[in-house]
Amino acid sequence: MHGNGFQNIAIFGSHGAIGGALLEEICRRYPKANITALSREAGTLPDHVTFIPIDFSVEETVAAAAKSIGRDHSLDLVLIATGLLHEGDLQPEKALRSLSPAHFHKVMEVNCLGPALVMKHFLPLLPRKSKSVLAAISARVGSISDNYLGGWYSYRASKAALNMIIKSAAIETARRAPEATLIGLHPGTVASDLSDPFSGNVTEDKLFTPAYSAERLIDVIEGITPDQSGRCFAYDGTEVPA
Repeated sequence: MHGNGFQNIAIFGSHGAIGGALLEEICRRYPKANITALSREAGTLPDHVTFIPIDFSVEETVAAAAKSIGRDHSLDLVLIATGLLHEGDLQPEKALRSLSPAHFHKVMEVNCLGPALVMKHFLPLLPRKSKSVLAAISARVGSISDNYLGGWYSYRASKAALNMIIKSAAIETARRAPEATLIGLHPGTVASDLSDPFSGNVTEDKLFTPAYSAERLIDVIEGITPDQSGRCFAYDGTEVPA
């Protein structure tokens, strides 16, 4: 990362609502950067964006992507915008009696293990002596101390686990790359397929478009410093409690 912004950027989950909006905002702010989009599907991408297909449940594809990018350059910004809240008959649990081992494993795999594998293979691509950021989309519901409603067992647990992975990885990474910053990001309630079934009780001023959320999240990333590494921040820059 230089004075004019990030130079080498990788965005995971670029085909999703938030990931796609982050990609658009990154392209707008850093038109001269080397940008790689990684997702199962490419979707419509700007001509100057490189696409690498990836399956987060298959570690070999994550490792191969890291090897491919690492041959050309290091990375000063890594964004992980993957996530699963509901899918088909997989819905957030309102009570423990709804807990399903299969659903729990799926949500943990997508929301925690996938980002952890990205960190395993991509944190070594951060430069040792210059500033860099890895940011993963987390959620306020992953906060243990901020949980006043209960429910949503799998999703809450997966985001709390992701926050712990980020914290531990931040400690480890600081030994090799002290200028690196690893953070979780709470995007707010974003109008998307993920949030649609649950946004009825959200007031209009708190239901964000993906573009608005992406703008605010990139603002947070641009203002973050290494002494804040290992923590989780909301779209408005406030820290989400652990």
